[in-house]
Amino acid sequence: MLKRLVVVAAASALIGVAASHFAMTLAQNGEGAPAPQPAMEAAAPRELPQSREQLQLSFAPVVKAVAPSVVNVYATTVTQQSVSPFANDPFFQRFFGGDGPFFQQRPRESQSLGSGVIVDPSGVVLTNSHVVNGATDIRISVADGREFSVDLVLDDPKTDLAVLRIRNAGGASFPAVDFGNSDALEVGDLVLAIGNPFGVGQTVTSGIVSALARTGVESSNYEFFIQTDAAINPGNSGGALVDLDGRLVGINTAIFTRSGGSIGIGFAIPANMARVVAQAGIAGGDIVRPWFGARLQDVTTDIANSLGLERPRGALITEIAPGSSAERAGFRPGDVILSADGFAVDQPSAFDFRLATKPVGSTVEIVYFRDGAEASVALKLEAPPPAEVAGVDGNTRFAGTTVETITAPVAQELGLGYNARGVVVRKVETGSPADRMGLRVGDIILSLNGRDIATAADFRSTANARPESWQIVLQRGGRVFRSFVSG
Repeated sequence: MLKRLVVVAAASALIGVAASHFAMTLAQNGEGAPAPQPAMEAAAPRELPQSREQLQLSFAPVVKAVAPSVVNVYATTVTQQSVSPFANDPFFQRFFGGDGPFFQQRPRESQSLGSGVIVDPSGVVLTNSHVVNGATDIRISVADGREFSVDLVLDDPKTDLAVLRIRNAGGASFPAVDFGNSDALEVGDLVLAIGNPFGVGQTVTSGIVSALARTGVESSNYEFFIQTDAAINPGNSGGALVDLDGRLVGINTAIFTRSGGSIGIGFAIPANMARVVAQAGIAGGDIVRPWFGARLQDVTTDIANSLGLERPRGALITEIAPGSSAERAGFRPGDVILSADGFAVDQPSAFDFRLATKPVGSTVEIVYFRDGAEASVALKLEAPPPAEVAGVDGNTRFAGTTVETITAPVAQELGLGYNARGVVVRKVETGSPADRMGLRVGDIILSLNGRDIATAADFRSTANARPESWQIVLQRGGRVFRSFVSG
């Protein structure tokens, strides 16, 4: 096994040195005086490894097996930028706001560099969402130097993962890495990080698993990171974290740094989460994750004492959505979830992670604490209600807007109560009438011209009208705004 690093050659050298020292001691004591020794003794002969275990003193066999599956990812993004000699002049900014005749919009091209991992022989590549998000052109280069254009088949910002597929592969087969079980990792396990830091070329670093189930690293919905001290730097994002059996146990995604370089604190998305996203990408479909239908919070020391828990642990249910699987399973506000399928739940993110790695329709065994005692229930995982989305185009001030009805899952995502109503703006096309009017992604539209907007269909039918003016009531950043604009 690669984990058994047997240093027999080093031990043989130490034995040789000890024997030489013993012979010199005998000579000094006059016992069995040896033949005179030359002033400069020849070094003890080095022995060749005598077994397979001795040959496996290097990580090279692992690297040779995995490195061909790790690729470089090049993403090009084109954005519009105001170009004018007066662009920074407060006077022109005041009167033209960056949109006047002096402020011409010109395309600006920027490139980002990252890494990726081939997870299917047909040419499916797993990388980070933040590496390719918004890109207009994505290319990869494989270990032997060949370059390929790729299509973005799945982008999942909630996990910061994306799936790419090599375009026009022509039936070629590519070396794919096997997924490992990230739940089997333990703190102290040896791991290797493979990627393309700073664009210098494929690089391998080694380290150990420093911690598991880290949170507060990124603003993604599912935070449950593997922490490692294997050097991870900019450009490593999307690369492979592998164990000594050459199996993928994580996707490198972030570093903690104050200098821009690695200081031995890197984070990877666990393979058990990455596998779900990869499988959805390979199948060519969207990800449908189970929805529990309850709002959770951490259990503090005060809460634990008030409930009779021996220590702060678990995820406290504070609110339950009507008609959700949590309600049907009999959960109540005040219950504390302690474990899911035998895995301890120490915080809400741990529970979210466990559910997100299981398919809709499966069952999870949940142990919870209520009224001073533990109980368990088999929860059947259900999909959330289907999204209700509508877009507006044509000759209207709201053209270029796409909105979604605020259902209970959407309200939970936005941090609103389950009884929230309205529609949330999901997309505003650049340069559209809605964009020029000032609508932003994340705005919650409550009413138009005095009519309450409860669904996306309501919004579309109302927004297509042609009144002389619009009275808009919307919520942004937790504040409610009322404004009037011409029709």
